[in-house]
Amino acid sequence: MSYIVPIGPYHPALEEPVHAKLYTEGEVIKDAEVFVGYNHRGIEKLATERNAIQTLVLVERVCGICSHSHALTYAMAVEAINGIEVPKRGEYIRVITAELERLHSHFLWLGIACHIIGHDSMFMHIWDERELVMDLLEKMTGNRVNYAMVTIGGSRRDISDDLRREILDACVKLKGPLDRIVEIALTDKTIAMRTKGVGVLTKEDALRLGAVGPHARASGVNIDVRRDAPYCSYGDFEFDIPVVDSGDVFARVVVRALECYESIKILQQALENLPATPINLGNKLVKIKEGQVVARHEAPRGQLSHMVVGNNSLTNYRVSIHVPSYKNTPTVPHMLRGNTVADAGLIIASIDPCFSCLDR
Repeated sequence: MSYIVPIGPYHPALEEPVHAKLYTEGEVIKDAEVFVGYNHRGIEKLATERNAIQTLVLVERVCGICSHSHALTYAMAVEAINGIEVPKRGEYIRVITAELERLHSHFLWLGIACHIIGHDSMFMHIWDERELVMDLLEKMTGNRVNYAMVTIGGSRRDISDDLRREILDACVKLKGPLDRIVEIALTDKTIAMRTKGVGVLTKEDALRLGAVGPHARASGVNIDVRRDAPYCSYGDFEFDIPVVDSGDVFARVVVRALECYESIKILQQALENLPATPINLGNKLVKIKEGQVVARHEAPRGQLSHMVVGNNSLTNYRVSIHVPSYKNTPTVPHMLRGNTVADAGLIIASIDPCFSCLDR
C-alpha cells in the first residue's frame, strides 16, 4: 500500500517547525520532500535599521547553539569593510570561544542522536560531559547561550590567567570521558544497528548538493574553512580534519566525535600561547564604510557566511546570512529514499539541523 506520512510542521519531537512529507510503500520511503520557512523572523531586515554593535546583539539570536559563530562572522565582515585589524589576543579569545562552542554543539548532537535511537544511558553520559563545557562558557562570558564575547575590533572580555589554567585543566579532564564516548560509539551494537548503512549520502551527491561541515566530511568531502581559508589566527594552530567515506549516520557520529579531539587540541594551543596584546581596539561605534564583503566561518554545523553591504553610515545597508543548515537540508530527501519510516527522524536529525537558523 502507498501512503503519504507527514512529519511536522508541528510535532511533539520538534522544537521548531519543519515539514517532511514521506511517500512510502509500506514501511519503505520511496521519495520525500522537506519544507522549511514556517516562522520567518525578519532578522536580516531588522539589521538594516541597526548599527554594528546593535547588530552583533541581533545576529547572536539567530541561533542559540552557535550564537558566537554569527556574531564572529558578522564582526569579521564589518572589520574587512572598514580595514580593521584585530589584536592577536582578541583573535585567540574568539577562537577559544568558538572551539568551546563547537564542543558544546557536538556533545549536544551526539546526545540527541543517542536519545533518538533509544540509548538513553549514553545520552545522559554525553550530556553530563557537556555540562563541563557549558560551565566553562559561563565562567568566561557570564552566559550559557548568548555569550556576547565579540565586539567590532576584538573580544569584549579577557581571560584571566586563573581561568586560562582552569580551561586547560578541563581539556585534560575531558579527554578520558571523550575516549569512553568514542569507544562506545564505535563498538556498541545498538548504535551500529541503528546507524550503519542508514541515510547514506554519497560523496558525489554531497558535492552536487553543496553539503558542508561534518555532514559533508562524513561523506568523504575534505573541506573546512578553518584550514582552507584561515581567519582569526587559525593558521597558527595544528589540527586535523576528520573525514569518513561511508556517508551514513554512523559516519556522522564518528566525524563529530573525532572533531571534539581536534577542538581540544586547538584550545590547548591557543591557551598555552595566549598573546600579551590588547583584546580589542576599544568599544567604539564605527561607521560601516561603503563596500560589500562576505565573511566565512566554520561553525559547528559547517560553513557560515555573512554578507554585509555598507554605504558609509552607522547602519547596515544590507546583511545576508547563509547558514549551514540551508546548505545541508537539500540532502535530506536523498538520504531518506530507500530507508524505513522508523529511521526518518534519525536521518533528518543526522544533519544537525537548526531550523531557527533557516527561519532567520
